[in-house]
Amino acid sequence: MDCSVPIESAYARPRQSRQARVVWNSRLVTVGGDAPVRVQSMTNTDTVDVIGTAIQVKELALAGSEMVRVTVNTPEAAQAVPFVREQLDRMGIDVPLVGDFHYNGHRLLTDFPDCAQALSKYRINPGNVGKGDKRDRQFGLMIEAAMRWDKPVRIGVNWGSLDQELLAGLMDDNSRRATPWPAKPVMYEALITSAIESARRAGEMGMNPSQIILSCKVSGVQDLVSVYRELARRCDYPLHLGLTEAGMGSKGVVASSVALGILLQEGIGDTIRVSLTPQPGESRTQEVVVASDILQALELRSFVPSVTACPGCGRTTSTTFQELTQQIEGFLRSQMPLWRDQYPGVEKLRVAVMGCIVNGPGESKHADIGISLPGTGEAPAAPVFIDGEKCMTLRGDAIAQEFQKIVEQYIDKRFGKAAMATQ
Repeated sequence: MDCSVPIESAYARPRQSRQARVVWNSRLVTVGGDAPVRVQSMTNTDTVDVIGTAIQVKELALAGSEMVRVTVNTPEAAQAVPFVREQLDRMGIDVPLVGDFHYNGHRLLTDFPDCAQALSKYRINPGNVGKGDKRDRQFGLMIEAAMRWDKPVRIGVNWGSLDQELLAGLMDDNSRRATPWPAKPVMYEALITSAIESARRAGEMGMNPSQIILSCKVSGVQDLVSVYRELARRCDYPLHLGLTEAGMGSKGVVASSVALGILLQEGIGDTIRVSLTPQPGESRTQEVVVASDILQALELRSFVPSVTACPGCGRTTSTTFQELTQQIEGFLRSQMPLWRDQYPGVEKLRVAVMGCIVNGPGESKHADIGISLPGTGEAPAAPVFIDGEKCMTLRGDAIAQEFQKIVEQYIDKRFGKAAMATQ
């Protein structure tokens, strides 16, 4: 290691984009600039189902999504949007709603002004706004609606619906090069050009550049990294990151974590979405959990208290530490919707649940509060460490319940109103 370079430099995020503002009622979500990287998600309900959509938006918001996108694809969906917003307001959920428009967005935003006003942001796909002469006019109508209602837009290019006229033109230009590029770099260039040129046209129409966010989504990890590095080099708009179809289960989680982790570490990305295909019966909120965990693992954000736990080995033939870890993690995550206001700062809490004497005491001392459970053949005792000091030892069959109570007491003592009043 080159000791002349501070280790902290590994965490630098050098890119600094301009800042956009997404607002609904009292809820202001800033994007870009020095704002934190934001978590987004999207419903998979039929937007016409007002109650079902509002319930899913609420679930996503409570899980930590800071903006939620809904499909606006028909006149009926556009008519439903204000009622979804109204239902959310009655629930006390002030998360901004983003309208996802393809093909007919120009008509829907023009014909349904209540929809245009109820949304906090519009997503426009320049590959799906029309062809030929219609493209510029229909794109212009959407930008005019955004300016009329003072809404930011995300110009979201997707390689599955890329502007074919633009791509064909770039392919023709490439064929005339002395040394033509391979097909994939031409595709990259088409994505980037589509996004930046669309933003430029919106600016020429009078839209404030600080109200424009860009994305160029693809489904391959290396493709995403290549496209966004070049996009970040060529513009200072806030950028939304995400694989367009990450996949299901571990494949989707791993691909998203790798791709977003690389770019975020380089300072690229101002909002993220993890587009997981839910397992049958799985909650839609899983994509929010994964996105939040990526940011927390990179130490860019804190959303929930972190739990350190060992993977287990031949010393830990009992499943006690696994069960306790699962119980504590579930408890902490389930309480966060209440604790965010009740215990400011609790999301930075560090808890350790360890399975034997090898690393248990050391990891527990590094955490704010930790427990080292007995491994195979060890004495049936579980020392508890608080702020680096051994405070007590738990024994018996109720260790899990006792430790959870200790965690609750610690949280109230450290983050509660009484603790805040003495600071």
